[in-house]
Amino acid sequence: MIKIKLNTRLLLVCCLIFNSILKVEGQRKDVIQTQVNVLDKHISVLMADRGVAKSVALEKIAEMEELLLEEAEDLLFPADELYGSNWDTRWVDPFYGDTMRVVFPDSCKIDCSSFIIPINNTLKITSPYGPRRRRMHRGIDLKLQIGDTVYAAFPGKVRIRNTERRGYGKYLVIRHPNGLETVYGHLSGWLVDVNDIVRAGEPIALGGNTGRSTGSHLHFETRLLGQAIDPMEIIDFENGVPHKDLFVFHNIRINERNSNIYTSSEQQVVYHRVKSGDTLGAIARRYGTTVSELCRLNRLKTNSTLRIGQSLCCNVSRGTNIKQTNNTIAFKAIATTTTTTTSSSSSSSSADEKTSEVSSLSSVYHRIKSGDTLSGIAKKYGTTVSKLCELNAITNTTVLRLGRSIKCS
Repeated sequence: MIKIKLNTRLLLVCCLIFNSILKVEGQRKDVIQTQVNVLDKHISVLMADRGVAKSVALEKIAEMEELLLEEAEDLLFPADELYGSNWDTRWVDPFYGDTMRVVFPDSCKIDCSSFIIPINNTLKITSPYGPRRRRMHRGIDLKLQIGDTVYAAFPGKVRIRNTERRGYGKYLVIRHPNGLETVYGHLSGWLVDVNDIVRAGEPIALGGNTGRSTGSHLHFETRLLGQAIDPMEIIDFENGVPHKDLFVFHNIRINERNSNIYTSSEQQVVYHRVKSGDTLGAIARRYGTTVSELCRLNRLKTNSTLRIGQSLCCNVSRGTNIKQTNNTIAFKAIATTTTTTTSSSSSSSSADEKTSEVSSLSSVYHRIKSGDTLSGIAKKYGTTVSKLCELNAITNTTVLRLGRSIKCS
């Protein structure tokens, strides 16, 4: 009897233990299942995030590729919208003798944020922009030694690599996507060739003393649509940075017409060429300024003697409508394609001069190249052979020399 009771108790204890084990195992399975569910949820969230991240990454990659393609296209065809696919590899002014086909905008924006100083030396300007020994100096001269590395000022594409014995010497012209072109003169050697793509700060040449030069230096020009612009108007050379990242250049109006001369300044700078009978007082009245201002701008005294042919700097606000006469030179006038003006004036009295009418004519010149004929030139510019002969004091049998400039209108 006692044995039966013990066995029964043992059986009950075993059943309780087994039941407890089953409960614990069930709870463990529930916990594991809960953890698995939570893990699955985390994995789902992570996979979803990964999908979003991947999508965002792909979008960014696509944007970067698009930007790189745009940048590559800009470098392959720099400022094509401004220059109209004009890629002349002979003349510094790409529109030389062909301005009739050019549409000059009233204004354009130039991004100069990528500028890099073109030399690695201590910056020293040895000659500024402006008249120099009765010639127009269309750039600035930076001091360097023969063999010093010259760098590209902006990213762009090399348009000209040439030599000019009596001018630039060995020189380069680079066109940039921002619309500017930069000229590097008096070089001793080149490190790039025509149509090469260059980045801002990339070595492009070696400094020298070639061409019309009296000592080793870099002649540096900035041009817009063929027109020279004072580099110091754009760049703070003392600190080696642009005055501002974005410039808006305006087409200066002379005689109520666009002169195709560009400036970003509120002041339009023009030069007056002194002729017989000119005085500082008369010049000041003509340009709406004062004698003292003329003296300050040109480092003169009120009793200084004016030489015939001397160029005097005059500051005129951009809104001023200048009556430009044949002895007035716009500060960025081109040598071969200029807005020429004539005036009927009397030397008898200043009153007659004030009442004289000023008219403006646009003269176009054609530079003779191999194969040119008078009839071909006349057809190109919509004129006649007899008119060309009359304008240039030649006959229809005159031999045309290569490089000669022919007036076409």
